[in-house]
Amino acid sequence: MADERRHEPVLEEAVIDCLAPAPGDAMVDLMVGAGGHSARILGRVGPTGRLLGVDLDSVALEVARETLASFGDRAVLVQGRSDGLRAILRRHGFDRVAGVLMDLGVSSMQLDDPSRGFSFRNEGPLDMRMSPDAGPSAMELLVESTTEELETILREYGEEPSARRIAQRLKELCSRRPPRTTRELAHFIESLHPHRPKGRRHLHSATRVFQALRIAVNDELGTLERTLPVAVEALAPGGRLAVIAFHSLEDRIVKNFFRDGVKDGTFQQVTKKPIRPDDDEIASNPRARSARLRCAVRAAGEEAA
Repeated sequence: MADERRHEPVLEEAVIDCLAPAPGDAMVDLMVGAGGHSARILGRVGPTGRLLGVDLDSVALEVARETLASFGDRAVLVQGRSDGLRAILRRHGFDRVAGVLMDLGVSSMQLDDPSRGFSFRNEGPLDMRMSPDAGPSAMELLVESTTEELETILREYGEEPSARRIAQRLKELCSRRPPRTTRELAHFIESLHPHRPKGRRHLHSATRVFQALRIAVNDELGTLERTLPVAVEALAPGGRLAVIAFHSLEDRIVKNFFRDGVKDGTFQQVTKKPIRPDDDEIASNPRARSARLRCAVRAAGEEAA
């Protein structure tokens, strides 16, 4: 069914293998989304285990509450920022945990909801915020940024080769009438690339621009860099951290963090290469194609400063 497919967790078995949840464990799902991964984890930790699920998106949390209702008060769901994990753990009575999962990026639920403005494939307001009160929308960012700032956003977060030209043209457009909808922005970007190849096998002209704006609007990379250390701090010695990234910018940050953690003794073990979905998973869930999972085990004798 379409609704079930929309809630399908990515790399589900690999995440369970990585986190190895055991009866009685306390676990954290930092971007709980619809609760698919959390349900599997709670099934493994049993009646004496608990899970703290955190998400900035109140709509996703409502879905997660339905998904995890059968687990009762063993599933503690909180709206909040992942980089605020330290305070959230304390507030809800969690001490050190056996595992932390971070499933990064935008969910299928968010992409499929036109009112959120994440996808140019559906007409909707040019918003892109994970939470409606989380700062300026994508449209506001376009209006308020200078040409130089917008160029930097497109180049660094979207890896857009035509960042300067697109930024200049977007600011010219904004001076007349800012794009207010996803399709309006996508059509304008497409008009700047009339000879770029089209079709299912080619990247849409607006893909990198939408990725860049979404990352900037939600400070996704900055949040990731702030969250990784507090996630490790939450782990008991021997605890496990699993991170699913969906593009190279995220994955590079995670890879470097894990590498540095091995060098300084924080981690005793990390995955040498990211775990990717197999052909069967990609066939059943095409959005899993770009997912890459990295896992790390906190050193048994390592304690937070």
